[in-house]
Amino acid sequence: MKISTEKIELAMANAVVGTKRLSELTGIAPAMITRIKNGSQQPRPVTVGKIAKALNVKVEDLVE
Repeated sequence: MKISTEKIELAMANAVVGTKRLSELTGIAPAMITRIKNGSQQPRPVTVGKIAKALNVKVEDLVE
C-alpha cells in the first residue's frame, strides 16, 4: 500500500494536526510519521488505518 505524501500532508492540514499530535493520537512514533510523510518509509496497512482514523478520513483518501 503506497501512501501519498501530498495527501497525508493535506489531511493533516485539514485536521489542524502536526506530527507530534498525530503521534499522540495514533501511538505511532513521531520519527516514523516523519518518514512516512517524506516518503522514505511505506507504512503497513494497519498503520495507514490508524492515521486515517486519527485524521477522520478514509484510508482511500491517503493512498495513491
